[in-house]
Amino acid sequence: MFKGGMAMNGMQGMLKKVQKMQSEMTRLQDELKEREVEGTAGGEAVKAVVNGNKNLVSLTLSPDAVDPEDVEMLQDLIVTAVNDAMKKVDEMTEKELGKVTGGLKLPGMF
Repeated sequence: MFKGGMAMNGMQGMLKKVQKMQSEMTRLQDELKEREVEGTAGGEAVKAVVNGNKNLVSLTLSPDAVDPEDVEMLQDLIVTAVNDAMKKVDEMTEKELGKVTGGLKLPGMF
């Protein structure tokens, strides 16, 4: 049996660890928002740069990708490049936050 004081000390220690993890996760989430990742499509004919907040920062089109006769292809390349960048943001976030949580996936965090 645990004495009241021992159980309380253990609980306090666990709470301190949780608070430290929360603080580290908040700091890391703020840092990740500032990072940028690049998604590409069409052999890098289209490049989309997205920040960790999932905002499109820039879009670069190669002149070769712009064909007035095939606007649909360009639209598809843009969508593909942006989606590629968004996927990379998710992967980056999961990887970095996983370092803090020890791989434990917390609901609403990823």
